[in-house]
Amino acid sequence: MHISLILSLTAVSTPLVSAAFDGNLNYHSPSRRHVNLGIDIPLVSRRSLKRGALPLKPSELNFTHGIASGDPYPESVILWTRVAPSSASDNKNTTVEGTVPLYNHDVEKYIKADPNPICVEWKVWEADSKSKGRHPGNTGRVVSKGTAYTTSDIDYTVKVEAQGLKPFTTYNYQFAVCGSNNTSPVGRTKTAPSANAKLDELKLAVFSCSNYPNGYFNAYGNAARKDQHDYVVHLGDYIYEGAQQGNRAHNPPRIIFSLWDYRTRHGQYRTDPDLQLLAQNFAWIPTWDDHEVANNGYRDGFSALNNTEESFRTDGPSISVDQRKMNAVRAYFEWMPIRQVDLDDNLRIWRSFQLGSLLDLIILDTRNYDRSITSLGWNDHYIDLIRNDASRSLMGSRQEHWFYNQLSQSSKRGATWRVIGSQIIFSQIGSSGDNWNGYIANRNRTLQHLYDNKIGNNIFLAGDSHQNWVSDVTWLGQENYDPVSGEGSIGVEFAGTAVSSSGQSGPILAAREKARSQVEANQVLQWQEGYFRGYFLLAVGEKAVTAQYFGSPSVATRNSWDLPLANFTVSAGENHLSRPVAGGNVEAGFLRGGKTTGTNVTLNTDTFQWETIGFETMYIK
Repeated sequence: MHISLILSLTAVSTPLVSAAFDGNLNYHSPSRRHVNLGIDIPLVSRRSLKRGALPLKPSELNFTHGIASGDPYPESVILWTRVAPSSASDNKNTTVEGTVPLYNHDVEKYIKADPNPICVEWKVWEADSKSKGRHPGNTGRVVSKGTAYTTSDIDYTVKVEAQGLKPFTTYNYQFAVCGSNNTSPVGRTKTAPSANAKLDELKLAVFSCSNYPNGYFNAYGNAARKDQHDYVVHLGDYIYEGAQQGNRAHNPPRIIFSLWDYRTRHGQYRTDPDLQLLAQNFAWIPTWDDHEVANNGYRDGFSALNNTEESFRTDGPSISVDQRKMNAVRAYFEWMPIRQVDLDDNLRIWRSFQLGSLLDLIILDTRNYDRSITSLGWNDHYIDLIRNDASRSLMGSRQEHWFYNQLSQSSKRGATWRVIGSQIIFSQIGSSGDNWNGYIANRNRTLQHLYDNKIGNNIFLAGDSHQNWVSDVTWLGQENYDPVSGEGSIGVEFAGTAVSSSGQSGPILAAREKARSQVEANQVLQWQEGYFRGYFLLAVGEKAVTAQYFGSPSVATRNSWDLPLANFTVSAGENHLSRPVAGGNVEAGFLRGGKTTGTNVTLNTDTFQWETIGFETMYIK
């Protein structure tokens, strides 16, 4: 429902008679087909008519958690911020308790507490062609602008779509409290190329698994300062639901279940300065893994909370599986710069991006949407018995068919590459029940679709495991595969380590021996490394894709050291890693048919000087 703006935007000192809330996407449901999951905008608007209601002064407000952008389209991008009188989220849970309409704050106590919306203006201008937005001013010609309102109903978050932009163009953006000089930092973002654009190269920085108490988010800051990528792809585990203690203890200090819990946890993660830097200056394309809700999620529960009365009473604070998921999803959509695409229910996050003629980026949800039961810590023998069942699916039938159609459509339109963002490892490595190995029929259906339709140039991305894995993607037992040459494969998988979540414990030489055993036990696996925390940079060109892996030598302290670990190439049309893999030499881990030369020659991304650096401790203790 659109509500006209009656008062002048500069008249912020008088009560608002009506307000245009629709501009803030967070008032809407995460699903356009389930409007009841959104906020009742007329009720929020009517609060401003309460006698004696006075809006907060601009001086009482702050942009508490930085700014962000995401989900770039050729002519638009999502912009995000939070403006509030306090960094804290409101601790009331009335929006989701009892028989009240979902996310409805229309109770007397709450109206008295929060009678007025906060007015925010935003603007976008084209970055200076010389600086590319790195040293932004705000004197450029404004090409998109608007006004949005926020209240505690949506945790004071603001999410808008800046429209009317040009494809593959760098822009600056900024928010301001209406009618004041109270402004956010200036951000930088970039639109997507048009679907038929001919590009020489496009670069993605790929991250996963950022556990706040475990260590500092150095990988985010290193990538931001190096400024070598176009977009950020985050494959999930952006937050964790746990209750770790220590110098960066989780807030709230318990396992999270309620809407306030999830909002507070998102807010804590966004206080990290390196996360803020990467979010401020690059458009993100995120998806979730399991920990954005809870560990090892599937359609009927999680490893530590199952859809039974006993679990409801004993494993959580009397919050059901469905309610917990809704709380997590609501908070995720409020706090992340992600679009509310044409969702068919409140858990859909899978979507795709046509990034020029170079590639289609296909983002999956292999965790929460409609996943068959997974390993829960006590049922591994059962998972072993059913892992071959044809009925098992990581994605549910609707997403699975959408996925295959996306692959076919990408091939038919002539995109050179298909880059598939899957949270968990696709390759036939090990025997885990909580990755694609626990859903063998689903993986076989995917491989069959690729082989039968001769769809090549496939790059699978994965996170989740907290370790680096680089593999040829083939159908073992069905297609002939030569691990020496790579012939017979249909693509390559680049799986990344974590931003800060735990991997192989040191010392480094012991971790290298563990990597050796992994490579020798899995014929498709070409490189494995589990010690360093970090990310990888995927450069997609017409003739080849390269992946550069980087590691932080320690996340026990905040530092700017960035260690190159290995470089890989996939030539167009070959469907396997180019040989010799990684040029025959890597910094860490174990490389099939190559050698490991540990130099510790590391880049300081603050000074851009190289030094030989070593740290004794990887994680916060």
